[in-house]
Amino acid sequence: MSDFPVTATAGYSPHVSKPESASLDFVVDRSSPVPLYYQLALQLESAIEHGRLSPGSLLGNEIELAGRLGLSRPTVRQAIQSLVDKGLLVRRRGIGTQVVHSQIKRPLELSSLYDDLLEAGQSPATRVLRNDTEPSSAEVAAALGLAEGAEVIVIERLRSAHGEPMARLRNYLPPGLLQLETAQLEATGLYRLMRSAGITLHSARQTIGARSATTDEGAQLDECEGAALLTMQRTTYDDTGRAVEYGSHIYRASRYAFDFQLLVRS
Repeated sequence: MSDFPVTATAGYSPHVSKPESASLDFVVDRSSPVPLYYQLALQLESAIEHGRLSPGSLLGNEIELAGRLGLSRPTVRQAIQSLVDKGLLVRRRGIGTQVVHSQIKRPLELSSLYDDLLEAGQSPATRVLRNDTEPSSAEVAAALGLAEGAEVIVIERLRSAHGEPMARLRNYLPPGLLQLETAQLEATGLYRLMRSAGITLHSARQTIGARSATTDEGAQLDECEGAALLTMQRTTYDDTGRAVEYGSHIYRASRYAFDFQLLVRS
C-alpha cells in the first residue's frame, strides 16, 4: 500500500477566486484486483460525500493529479470521468476539474432527510415555507384516516445541504398531534420533534416515483423547468397503528438517490 498526497482547493465561490488549499491523502493498493482508477474514484467520491472536498473545490488537471498520485494519466482521467458521469465533478476550461456537489444516497428505511444528511456528513439547513392548517384533500384524509375536509396541519419546508437546495418537503399531520413552532422546524428534523413529544414511530408505507419539475418547483430547487425530480409519498404510523404523518416530497434527481438492499426470496 502506498500513500499519495493530492492537493485540493477548498471553499466555494461561483467564480472560484483564490480558494484556500487543503491536503488529502489517498491510498492506492497496486496488489489489489480492483482497478486503480476505481480505487481512486471511490476515494474521491467519499471525500465529496463527506464534505472533505466541498462544492467548488479544485482537483487540478489530470497531469498534476497523475504526478501527485504516481499514476498514469489515463488512469486518473478514467477515475475523473466516472465522477463526471455521476455529476459529482465538472471539467472547466481554464480552471480545471471542480467539485460540483455530492449526491445524497438515502437508505430505504424509516428515517428523516435531516438525520440522513447528518449521517452523510452534510450540513442540513431548513427554510419553512408554510406552517399552517387547511382542510384535508381526499388523498390526505384517506392517508391519515380522517374525513375529507377535516382540518390538518400542513408543513412545507425547503431542505438544503452545503447551501444547495435538495428537496421540498410537504407534511400533513392530524390536528392536535403536537405543537410545531417554525423556529423548531428550522433547527431540526420533524421526526426528532415527534419523538421528543413522546410519539413512537413504528412503520410506514412509502411510494417512490419520478416526474418533471414545474416552473415553480424548478425555481425553488434551483433546477430548470422540466428537470427530473424524484417523488416520495409516505404515511407513517406510531406503535398503536395510528397514522401520524403523511408526506409528499420532491427531490432533485441530480442530487439525490435512494439506496436499496435486495435479498433473494427463499
